[in-house]
Amino acid sequence: MLTKAALIALGAAGAMLAACTPQAPTAIATVNDKVYTVTPNAMKVKAGIVTGELTDMKVTERVEDGTDRIAEPAKLTGKLSLKNTSSDQTMRLVGGKISYIDMQGKPIAMEDNRTAPIIQVGSGYGSSDRLDPGQSSSQTLDAEFPAAALKAKNLKEVRLELAFIPSQFREETLNFTVSIGGQ
Repeated sequence: MLTKAALIALGAAGAMLAACTPQAPTAIATVNDKVYTVTPNAMKVKAGIVTGELTDMKVTERVEDGTDRIAEPAKLTGKLSLKNTSSDQTMRLVGGKISYIDMQGKPIAMEDNRTAPIIQVGSGYGSSDRLDPGQSSSQTLDAEFPAAALKAKNLKEVRLELAFIPSQFREETLNFTVSIGGQ
């Protein structure tokens, strides 16, 4: 009985010592940004009552040094500015999506484990989903980018599809005729 208790105590002590043994340090691979230039890096286009400008465009993917393993897939970043150029219509921005078009005019598919990029308008603090005539808004663009589009001479254009609801914008004046103290 005593030997059985001694064996259990020795086993427990051995397990405690093994658990307290420091692990050998593992080498952490350094990850660097691989930046692809977008030419031109700024574009301004007009469609209907909307003028859109996409500036400071670049594509960045994070790659491990030495192994060239992709640590974080490519993303398109930039600044998106929208302006309502109408003189009498308000726009309520509903959202949008980005697609990448190849040299044959066909959309470039995203990889299976990635979702197609969407644009959420008015999602930041203090931002509005409404643009009155002449009003503009800006937001940061951070969108998934397909690996196939990184190949030379494969990407023809970046397409931004906006959904908005236009409505007539009118200003009216209401005059209330009043008097003070029975005058």
